[in-house]
Amino acid sequence: MKLLDLNRHGGIGANALFVQIGGVNLLIDSGLHPKHVGRAAIPDFKQIRGERVDLIVITHCHLDHIGSLPVAMREFPDAPVVMSASSRILIERMLHNSANVMKRQKAEQDIPEYPLFTHEEIDRCASRMVGLNFGLAKKVNGINPRDEIEIMLHPSGHVAGAAALEVRHKHRGIFFTGDVLFDDLRTLPGARFPTGHFDTIVTETTRGLTDRPAGQERVHEVERLIKSINDTIGRGGSFLLPVFALGRMQEILTIMHDARKFGKLVDCPIVGSGLGLDLCDYFDEIRRKTNHVQFNRAILKELKLKSLPRKLTPGKDPERNALYIVSSGMLVENTPSYTLASGLLGHHRNTIGFVGYCDPDTPGGALLESHPGDDFIFETLHVRSRIKARVEKFELSGHAEREELLEFSLQAEPRTVVLTHGDPEARGWFAQQFAERDDRIKVLDPKPGETYQV
Repeated sequence: MKLLDLNRHGGIGANALFVQIGGVNLLIDSGLHPKHVGRAAIPDFKQIRGERVDLIVITHCHLDHIGSLPVAMREFPDAPVVMSASSRILIERMLHNSANVMKRQKAEQDIPEYPLFTHEEIDRCASRMVGLNFGLAKKVNGINPRDEIEIMLHPSGHVAGAAALEVRHKHRGIFFTGDVLFDDLRTLPGARFPTGHFDTIVTETTRGLTDRPAGQERVHEVERLIKSINDTIGRGGSFLLPVFALGRMQEILTIMHDARKFGKLVDCPIVGSGLGLDLCDYFDEIRRKTNHVQFNRAILKELKLKSLPRKLTPGKDPERNALYIVSSGMLVENTPSYTLASGLLGHHRNTIGFVGYCDPDTPGGALLESHPGDDFIFETLHVRSRIKARVEKFELSGHAEREELLEFSLQAEPRTVVLTHGDPEARGWFAQQFAERDDRIKVLDPKPGETYQV
C-alpha cells in the first residue's frame, strides 16, 4: 500500500488521504481546514493531479472531512463517492451550508477565491454520491479488472453516519478508524469495530494528549453540567452552551429533554439557534430510514424551544435568565454564540460552558485559557469584556479516549500503525506507547506531501 497525506498543514484540518492498494486508488475524505481560507484551506490535489481515483470514500460529514468534496469531484470527474447511508442523508445539507458560509465570508472578508463551489455544483454532483449500509461488502476495481479490493464500512460512533473503513486485498486487511467514539451517546451507539488481525491500522489520535481523570466519566460530566445549569439559573443568570451543529446540538437537546422529563433540570426558557436545529429534521429522517440514531424532533416541542432573536446587540446581556444552546461550538467569530458570549461574559451571574473540543486559536480556545478578571476582546464585534462569568469545560468529547484506540490497535497485532488526525504532540504520545508496548510494530507519522510505502 502507498499512502499520501494531502492535508497541506498536517495535524487536524483538511483531511484527505490518497491511498493505492493493489492497483486501486482511493481518496479517503476531502476536508476544509478551519484555520485557513481560500485554496490554502483545501487539500493539495495538485500532488495527485494526473493520477486516477477509482473511488472517493467519506468517513463522516464534519467539514474537516467533507468541506472540499465538490472540488475533489471536479478534479476527479469519473470517481464515484461512497459513504454510509446516514451520511448520504446529511451531506448535501452540510455542503450547501458551507457554500452559504463561503459566500458570506467573500462579502465580509473579500476572499476572492470564495466560494470554492456553488449550490448548483453540489446539485450536479449529488448523483455520484452513494450510501452504503454498514457491514455490506463492496468490490472496487482499478483500471485493470483483475485489480480488485473489497471495502466495508463499520459504525465508528462520533457523529451520525460516521464510519470506519475496512479494506481487503487478497489476504491483507487494512483498517482506517476515521474519527471514533466508543461510548454510547443518548442519540447514537458507540463504535462497533471488528476485532482480530489487521496488517495495517490507520488511526486517529485526537485525544493523544488528554488523560481523562477518574470521576470525569461521561455520565458524571453530564450530571455536573445539569447541576451547573441549575445553579446558574437559580442565581438569576443565563447559561450559554456553544455547540457544534452536527451531532452535538442534537445530543445536548436530548440530554436536556431527559433531564427535564425526570425532574432534574430547572424550569427555564431554552433558546436554540443555528444549523443544528435544521439538522434535527435530518436526524429524524435517519432514525426512520436507517434506525442508526435515537432522536425524535418532537423533543423540541416538548422542551418548548424558543428561537434566538435575529438581532443581538454585541456586548449586551440579554438578561433573559435562559439556557442558550447555539452554534458555533468554538465561539467562532460572527456566529450567534460569539455575539451572545460578548454580552454574557461580563456578569458574575452567567456561565459559559464548553462541551466539545476548542482549537486554541479560536475565541473559544482563547477564553478557556483566560482567567477570571482578564480582559477578553471580541475583535470582530469591537467589544472588550472583563471576565466575570464562570467559564467551564465539560468532558463530553466526541472522540475516543487515547487508551481505547491504543488497545484496539494492539489487539489487531498489526505490522504497521499510521497516525492521523491529531496534533504533533498527540501523535507523539501514541508513537511512544506503541514503542513501549510492542516494538515490533512499525509506526508512521506521515508528513504532508510525502509518499509512504506501508
